[in-house]
Amino acid sequence: MAHQGCEAMVPVVIGVVVDEAVATGSAGALLRWTLVLAVLFFVLSTCYRTAARISERAGEQAAHRMRLDLGARILDPRGGADAGRLPGALTTIATADAKRVGAVPAVLPFGMAAVAGLAVSAVVLLRISVPLGLLVLLGIPPLLWLGHRISRPLERRSEAEQEHAAHASGVAADLVAGLRVLKGIGAEPAAVSRYRLTSRDSLAAALRAARSRAWHDGAILALTGIFIVVIGLVGAHLAMRGRISVGDLVAAVGLAQFLLGPFQLLTFFSGEFAQGRASAARIAEVLASSPAVTPGPQALPDPVAGGLRLRGVTHGALRGADLRIEPGSLVGIVTGDPAAAADLLLCLGRETDPAEGSVELDGVPLTGLDPVDVRRAILVAHHDADLFESSLLDNVRARVPAGADGAADGAGPALAASAADDVARSLPDGVDTVLTERGRSLSGGQRQRVALARALAADPPVLVVHDPTTAVDTVTESRIAARLGELRRGRTTILVTTSPALLATTDRVVVLDGGAVTADGRHPDLVATDEAYRSVVLT
Repeated sequence: MAHQGCEAMVPVVIGVVVDEAVATGSAGALLRWTLVLAVLFFVLSTCYRTAARISERAGEQAAHRMRLDLGARILDPRGGADAGRLPGALTTIATADAKRVGAVPAVLPFGMAAVAGLAVSAVVLLRISVPLGLLVLLGIPPLLWLGHRISRPLERRSEAEQEHAAHASGVAADLVAGLRVLKGIGAEPAAVSRYRLTSRDSLAAALRAARSRAWHDGAILALTGIFIVVIGLVGAHLAMRGRISVGDLVAAVGLAQFLLGPFQLLTFFSGEFAQGRASAARIAEVLASSPAVTPGPQALPDPVAGGLRLRGVTHGALRGADLRIEPGSLVGIVTGDPAAAADLLLCLGRETDPAEGSVELDGVPLTGLDPVDVRRAILVAHHDADLFESSLLDNVRARVPAGADGAADGAGPALAASAADDVARSLPDGVDTVLTERGRSLSGGQRQRVALARALAADPPVLVVHDPTTAVDTVTESRIAARLGELRRGRTTILVTTSPALLATTDRVVVLDGGAVTADGRHPDLVATDEAYRSVVLT
């Protein structure tokens, strides 16, 4: 604001130089006002540099804080932020949209500075000539209102542009994640066609937003140009009639030219603000998304024995499932319906609450506990768990609580039980080998073993593992089955799988069919007596 105020005073001082030094031939007045002009330039340049640094820092900090808030909401144990949104779309919101919102506080000082420059110009013009001052004062509000109205289409199209860009990013992320599967089934042409259509829609939305921005900026500049011409003409008319001096005319014309700068700043701020509002609306939707589960008032049992009870659980593919799992037992759960397995995992990990019935941990309903406490007691290791771009050892220890005693040594038994120690020996730097993104430098079976080691190293009171050996060879699977039960002795472990090798080591096996429990017994007995069980497990 000080910079713009000084900028507005430059043509005023030049006008004074014309009247008091040039017109009179006074060398002293010329030197005096030249020094004043030099001070003005020193102040305005210093103020601009300082304010630009502050504004840029404010914008970066605002965008950073927005990304932190979004990250916290997306990773909130209560969930819900990802409902109906692809991971790539959330990434776009947390990057591009956060950047646009962060730009608002960065450009806000420029908008305020423009208003300050207009205010100083209006006051000076009032002192030169009341008609000129009133022209500026009365002309600025309609221009600002028109600028706001012109920015509305830009806001709408910017929001559409970001929506299409986020969707395209989500589709791209999904295609990259499933690239091997797509190649395996020969579906690359269909995937390329799908992304081409999505990308084309995103491009069209971006071009519409760019055209809207061009019309917005062009219209604003045209309006301000007409306004400045009117000011210059009125000033010239007043000078011709002797109502103002030549120096005043120079100052008025200089101020008219200067006014183009504040109006351009307002145009810039208006456009950035419109785009920021569009992105802010998308961010607000994520931050305000309803949680999938809500914290309960009860405390986690201390210590956690690990007993689980499902009472008439109905959710998705589950239909009134009743099941009791004793503390410290190793239980297998078999279902031929992948949807039933997925819904069971969601309910056990309290990523969602069942529509009917309840899941209890040591007699306490999970709905009465905080999701954070539930995750601390029950670890659900999903079949498609990703690895991180860090060392193999860091991946295994990723779920170990910070500061846990023996955290470094606890990885050894987990690596051995999951046969991931063989994976480490095959790598150039052993457990210190850095894996690529999502562990793609490993084979599917190697990734499964490392992911299983990560779950085992966390050593939770209740561990739920879903199909941990589907990509592992038979010999390795048998070794894992033998070692897993030994490592988890005395701790509740649930294996949701159809692997005969794993099921043979369990204390009992529960069969889910049609979303309900239809059989319960030991693996050899079920193989001998239950034809449906044999068809699922042995074929």
